[in-house]
Amino acid sequence: MAGQNILDGGQVIVDYLIREKVPYAFGLCGHGDMSFIDALYERQKEIKTISVRHESVAGFMADVYYRVAHRPVATFTSCGPGSSNLPIALANAFFDSVPFLAVTGNIPTSQFNRGAFQEAYRHGQADYPSTVRAYSKRVFQPTRGDMVPIAVRQAWKTMVTGRPGPVVLDVPFDIFKEAAGETPDPLEWSANISCRCGADPEGVKRAADLLLAARRPVILVGQGVKYGDACAALLEFAERLGIPVAVSASGVGAVPTTHALSLGLVSRSGAYPANRAAREADVLLALGVRFDDRTSSSWLPGYSFTIPPTKLIHVDIDPEEIGRNYPVALGLMADARTFLRQLLGEIDARAPAKAGASAERSPARREWLARIEEWRREWDAFVAPGFTDEGTPIHPQRAAHEIGKALPEDAILVSDVGIHHNWLILHCRPSRPDSLIGSMGFGAMGFGVAGVLGAKLAAPDRPCVSVCGDGGFFMHANVLGTAFEYGIPAVWVIWNNYGYVSIRNLQRGYLDGRELASDFRHPETGAPYNPDFAAMARAAGIEGVRVDRPGDLADAVRAGIAARRPYVIDANIGGDQNPSGAGVWELPGLGHGKPAIGGRYEP
Repeated sequence: MAGQNILDGGQVIVDYLIREKVPYAFGLCGHGDMSFIDALYERQKEIKTISVRHESVAGFMADVYYRVAHRPVATFTSCGPGSSNLPIALANAFFDSVPFLAVTGNIPTSQFNRGAFQEAYRHGQADYPSTVRAYSKRVFQPTRGDMVPIAVRQAWKTMVTGRPGPVVLDVPFDIFKEAAGETPDPLEWSANISCRCGADPEGVKRAADLLLAARRPVILVGQGVKYGDACAALLEFAERLGIPVAVSASGVGAVPTTHALSLGLVSRSGAYPANRAAREADVLLALGVRFDDRTSSSWLPGYSFTIPPTKLIHVDIDPEEIGRNYPVALGLMADARTFLRQLLGEIDARAPAKAGASAERSPARREWLARIEEWRREWDAFVAPGFTDEGTPIHPQRAAHEIGKALPEDAILVSDVGIHHNWLILHCRPSRPDSLIGSMGFGAMGFGVAGVLGAKLAAPDRPCVSVCGDGGFFMHANVLGTAFEYGIPAVWVIWNNYGYVSIRNLQRGYLDGRELASDFRHPETGAPYNPDFAAMARAAGIEGVRVDRPGDLADAVRAGIAARRPYVIDANIGGDQNPSGAGVWELPGLGHGKPAIGGRYEP
């Protein structure tokens, strides 16, 4: 057609990303994605390419970039082992409902099913899509150039609508260079789609009835509230009715931790006021929560929840999550912010001048809040000694406290996976929804080590600190090269306890102390061993320091932030203590422990 702008497949994908205002593509080169990189080269002024040293790093960076900026970015990887290094990061994003577009190169279409170099062909031709179907929202594989425009716009829409998640666009080598046509216009195809569905009006009225009649109500929030931009509406509703708010690990930061209605973390090692209030509640309003085994104390009644007789109102944008693990008194498919605004409108319509005031001043509500305050005092007294422990190695609770107090209010703390994560979500006090970011569903080590780079690119004016275990950092120490090369001033605090301590402590607790393959030892002396991480950092051109005393840790974090360049802190932290809380965790066949504070609730 005359006047038509004919682009090849790679150019169409890059042009579409630019039209969607994607600022970065994170990835690693290979022959399979070489032509896509060439398309990025042509548009360098409009989209920046960050080259990483391992493909999973690109995925983790894209994941955390979205959690901070609420804007998806893209990754690029080559065929064979290149893209096969990506599924861990894809799964991590998928199970935490985080979108990014993974552009994966594949072999040429003319070589399909011929066993070409790096082809997965034993069960299907060019069969990389089968590798990632369980770990992504959908896989698109265009096999002609003219299929690319449709594939890229459908991939983007799939990625960001409904329950978000990563999408794979798997492109054969030749299709990147084959004529593809014009780029779809996002303003026509995706910009005007809203997925902020509300609950049905009758359901909203029933929810209001249950909450207004409740004597011991609790709100439980997960990441659906944070990603749904519902935190302000949540706080307004909680204050309107005087209902205390507990959080799952994914919901940490959804309400300010210093707020009078904030209960803290409900978990297997959760805060006493949170677990006790949640399990004794007569009505529980759950917003964007999956009720996984850690939050729910392995679904054992009386530790995190007692459903029933607690009446559960479960609201989620994904109806598959409603009724998955607990029966509901009322289940509503809805966007969290839309639902809360509906609920506020319903409450206002019933008592416009003083909605909720009578409930808050009622004897039952005053008694409920007073009991919670007593549980809060018990919890504060229970955990107080750990905050002042002066021992070396540093007590992990003291370490979490020192790191938290060193962070400015606008800082972003990206936690990796390990025992340190459990200490941080229990004892750090984030002030914003994105102040503490962690991997909650898949639990992939390296998430925080690499993800902090994505956080810093998303928020260049905010301090970004990764707290990561020694095991996870050593797996992904290649991030130092990327940070130095691109001048990304992230700070890593390595929680150095000389082992995979979360697993070692499970071995001690469940296997009568039999330990194997879970700690790091010197081959000659048997003493705890790790490389000198500070020296490793310096070898990469990055400042590195060692901290052994608790009083020095906060100063080291402040110095790292002030340096405004990549910075590594190797912190010697004790590994013998486990976070103590009010829940339990069961390993089927091995049993479960007892709460460190409180007991099992029996209604």
